[in-house]
Amino acid sequence: MTESTATINERPAGPWLAVWTLCQRELVRFFRQRNRVIGAVGQPVLFWILFGAGFGSSFSMPGGDNGHTTYFQYYFPGTLVLIILFTAIFATISIIEDRREGFLQAVLVAPVPRWALVLGKVFGGSLIALAQGVLFLALGMTIGIPFSLLQILVVILYMFVIAVGLTALGFTIAWRLDSTQGFHAIMSIFLIPMWLLSGAFFPADDSWLRWVLRVNPLTYAVAGLRRLLYWDPFSQAADVPFPDLPSPSVCYLVTVLFSAASLIVAWQTARRTTKGDLLS
Repeated sequence: MTESTATINERPAGPWLAVWTLCQRELVRFFRQRNRVIGAVGQPVLFWILFGAGFGSSFSMPGGDNGHTTYFQYYFPGTLVLIILFTAIFATISIIEDRREGFLQAVLVAPVPRWALVLGKVFGGSLIALAQGVLFLALGMTIGIPFSLLQILVVILYMFVIAVGLTALGFTIAWRLDSTQGFHAIMSIFLIPMWLLSGAFFPADDSWLRWVLRVNPLTYAVAGLRRLLYWDPFSQAADVPFPDLPSPSVCYLVTVLFSAASLIVAWQTARRTTKGDLLS
């Protein structure tokens, strides 16, 4: 009886238990820090209000839509993606803090695979981003975006896929760094421009920016979200008032591939031991 009990106690925890534990830790940790909640949601909402009011009178879509599209409506999907991006940044920067505090080293020596660590951190950050995105989604009804129940469910699922891709990308960057200052520098020169050049802030014209937007995977995430927000599942009419968007199948395929590739890269990155991981 004693040997049986000892065997049970020594049995290593399953990897999915580790995934759930790390995910739960991220959720609890986030909502205990109200400044992170305010920072991740407040700044994008403030941008949406100020830019919408400032650019509203001069905004026009390429190709023209006779003034039917306001800048608030155009910028709304981009703000949703910005909220997800900011939350991914705040969630994955905790990797650097965990390494400094010794928590990450304790997880690395635990009898669980590295992919469990990656999924736990990424899913935790993605759920936080999704929760904040859903809160902002309710503001869409104030600017004339009608939502059906089916449409809301599909949009939420698509937002989760985007959140997984961006959080995994943030995980990959944060894993290689040992300072929060370095992470903020990468955010300023890589992540924010990636969002700006996705068609979230301004539509593409016939300049060289059009080609930059085409190779940016976040362009297809924003375009797919824009299609879903103006998609009427019970109508055969045109689904969006915006011209020149990639086809729905291309948007969804590229977004799913981007998220999957980001997860794989994050997993491969976590398998490599860094100098900070060797510190006790």
